[in-house]
Amino acid sequence: MLLERINLQRRMELLREKEMKEQEVLEEVKRILEREITSEENILSRISETDPEKDVANPLIFDLLESNRIFHLSQIKKICIDYRLRFLYTRYFKGDLPQEALAAIEALEKQHKIRIKGAKMLAPAKYFRLENADDPMLFAPLGNNYYFLVHKWGTDMHPLRKVLMWPLKNLENLLIFSFFFSFLLTFGIREVFFSKFRENSQFLILFMYSFKSVIALIFFYGISLGKNFSSGNWNSKFYNA
Repeated sequence: MLLERINLQRRMELLREKEMKEQEVLEEVKRILEREITSEENILSRISETDPEKDVANPLIFDLLESNRIFHLSQIKKICIDYRLRFLYTRYFKGDLPQEALAAIEALEKQHKIRIKGAKMLAPAKYFRLENADDPMLFAPLGNNYYFLVHKWGTDMHPLRKVLMWPLKNLENLLIFSFFFSFLLTFGIREVFFSKFRENSQFLILFMYSFKSVIALIFFYGISLGKNFSSGNWNSKFYNA
């Protein structure tokens, strides 16, 4: 039986519905936008123009927005942490945006009579040029930590990605994973190499050595490659942060 792929846009919509009422979101975004009252060759460079120290807000016309495409930063952050994704400015994006994404930006700019700035991408780290120290989504900031989904392309996220990335969410998850993995590893080692060791005390000693070895290998691998937990690198421009 094939597993159904995960649609990140729908997941964020469901998360938003849990956290707040849609009408509250629309009213807040409308207040934000009311206060703020090309060519394909330069769209990418233009939407990348932003000052990281400032909160960029694109004054889109509220009545023309699709409400199901408005998301708060908290929902985007949770999706990034669960699926180990990055949410970064488009200037870090590798290569060119696909034709349909450029067309979506151009159509949005014509409809709202503005120039989009400070756009961000949600995608796995491999899609970005990250500095030292499967499913892209392009967002335009609305202000006050709200973002409008301009375009989504590629295939939906594999349903097992969340499970596979669960140990990397934070330190607690990694320790829990290491504990159960070490238990299974100890059981396998005893059955293959020490089948005569049936006492609980013998199993416990073997488990302690296995657990310490697994933890040591994981942290050695993580430190040597500069890896970090998803909760700490979801919006980091560094590949080793």
